[in-house]
Amino acid sequence: MASKFTELAIDCADPSGLARFWCSVLDYEVQDEDDGIVTIGSPAVPEGKNRLGPVPPTLTFARVPEGKTVKNRLHIDVNPTDREQDEEVRRLLDLGARPADVGQMGDESWVTLADPEGNEFCVLAGRRP
Repeated sequence: MASKFTELAIDCADPSGLARFWCSVLDYEVQDEDDGIVTIGSPAVPEGKNRLGPVPPTLTFARVPEGKTVKNRLHIDVNPTDREQDEEVRRLLDLGARPADVGQMGDESWVTLADPEGNEFCVLAGRRP
């Protein structure tokens, strides 16, 4: 058996605030919060990493003293499921995301945004359930 992707750890200044943002983006909920670390995940898969098949990964936000200084080497892609890309981008901007320039040429099918702490992520064009 191979390993499976179960969680992504994100360093940040405000774990609770960033967790609230990403809960709103992904329709996740807080699963654990303790001493500067907040874990969020899908309410549809409460058993998480104990499940045999693929699971939606959890996101774990950990408070660190240093701030973000350069472009992410790893980032999250999100795919709107119930609206078009431009509508989802507007929703995410209303939640606190902001446009991010990481060298796009202007003809990409995705839109690059940054979360409230500056972590870049992309909103893809295709809708998938």
